[in-house]
Amino acid sequence: MRSIWNGAISFGLVSIPIKLVNATESHSVSFRQIHTADGGRIRYRKVCELEEKEVPTAEIGKAYEEADGSVIPITDADLAALPLPTAKTIEIVAFVPAASIDPLQLDAAYYLSANGVPAAKPYTLLREALKRSQKVALAKFALRGRERLGMLRVVGDVIAMHGLLWPDEIRSPEGAAPEIEVSVREAELDLADALMDTLGEVDMDSLHDDYREAVEAMIAAKAEGGAAVSGTAPAEGAGGQVIDLMAALESSVKAAKEARESGGPRGGGGPREGRVAEVTSIGTRKAAPAKKTASARKATGAGAGGAKKTTARTAGRSAKATAKKATTATAKTAKKTAKSSSRKHVS
Repeated sequence: MRSIWNGAISFGLVSIPIKLVNATESHSVSFRQIHTADGGRIRYRKVCELEEKEVPTAEIGKAYEEADGSVIPITDADLAALPLPTAKTIEIVAFVPAASIDPLQLDAAYYLSANGVPAAKPYTLLREALKRSQKVALAKFALRGRERLGMLRVVGDVIAMHGLLWPDEIRSPEGAAPEIEVSVREAELDLADALMDTLGEVDMDSLHDDYREAVEAMIAAKAEGGAAVSGTAPAEGAGGQVIDLMAALESSVKAAKEARESGGPRGGGGPREGRVAEVTSIGTRKAAPAKKTASARKATGAGAGGAKKTTARTAGRSAKATAKKATTATAKTAKKTAKSSSRKHVS
């Protein structure tokens, strides 16, 4: 691997000669600009606006532009004379727990390679010290015309360095969170946990760039004289509709389980599987049955109460009539008995 910077790690009074190597590479497909009428390449030429002619690279320098448009020439000698101790040194300033580094600060990644045989011993010493302490080193270094912040950590048997953004380069998240307060039910959280458990972990090597592969396949097809490969258009978003969150979560859990059992991509019903969360349009939602008004309830209650009172009065009248009849019959029987007794006594 080709080094992009040579210098040394400053570890107290210990100096470790190293070479800086890019730890990542881009596989993005690059395009060129062309003239659509005839396919000719579009070229950019560096032209002096005063002379209106192209200028060779050897005659191009640097300058700082003021707010009023005037420029101040800056030479390489001006920059080299700056009192910058990190110009050729990765200066370690502290050792901290890895969890104290905000992931938002992470930038480009590099490998630090020991430069020469004498660097092997101090390089190994720093590597093993980082392993045993379970900490990372914070350092300052200069690269591509500016001083930067870095984080040194161990990757296998190599010391890697992540460029870090300065704290004042991290923007505040103000305005990014929802502006309204939303309450989440326990049942929804349980389903979200179930979905997370179902998706589980993933082998990072199994993840790949589908878009890049599709672009490469399209280019290959056109290079052979064929037509462009047609793909499935992504599903349109459900804007202006109310998503049934519980139904969407349940469908996601089910889809993730099916994908895991079949060994396919675990997207929880994502675009690959063509699943769309069930939504309910605001305008088509069924209205809930209207509740009885107070007057209706009163009328119903009055009707029921009236019926009960009528039944009670009817039962009372029947009981009174029956009692009256029984009393009259008893009196008549007693009267007849008295007359019969009187006649027998006279005779």
